[in-house]
Amino acid sequence: MKKILIPILVLIVIIGILYTVFAGRYNTAIVLQEDAKTAWSNVESAYQRRSDLIGNLVKTVQGAADFERTTLKEVIDARAKATSVNIDPSNITPDQMAQFQQAQGGLTSALSRLLVTVERYPDLKSNQNFLNLQTQLEGTENRINVERNRYNENVGEFNKFIKKFPNNIILGLFDSFDEMARFKAEEGTEKAPDVDFEFK
Repeated sequence: MKKILIPILVLIVIIGILYTVFAGRYNTAIVLQEDAKTAWSNVESAYQRRSDLIGNLVKTVQGAADFERTTLKEVIDARAKATSVNIDPSNITPDQMAQFQQAQGGLTSALSRLLVTVERYPDLKSNQNFLNLQTQLEGTENRINVERNRYNENVGEFNKFIKKFPNNIILGLFDSFDEMARFKAEEGTEKAPDVDFEFK
């Protein structure tokens, strides 16, 4: 009886160890991946807030009868393009990230031109609603930066975990653990744009 019991116990111990090793790494990868997806949702939420504020800003500016329509149209078009680019958080590729950043960068550029153009419209510059929206936009731009940094931190943790040995071998057995893309600075953005939210 002892001769049969010992191999069974050894087999149970080996299975227990293998389960712990595999399940522990798999579960940790899932947690890190879900944290990164949540961080991405927060990035999208911050960009959505900016888009909503820009919509209100455009409505306020449209009230100025002689406001330059070309500038306004550029903002409206850039906003539509930026909101049309959607990314599946479970499969964020570098190409998708670049497309998303390009669309958001186009909106930022159009918004900057709009705010510079407003300088020529004293009524708009003194409009309390417009000033309030500008303040909220400035805060939202800061929030976007914070959320992008948090996303990159979460992605970094996930990517490091799935690349480490023996995690890379164990997790390589599953299809759901590919490296996630980070936000990268676009070419030419090493110099911050001069967007003046304060009117003289």
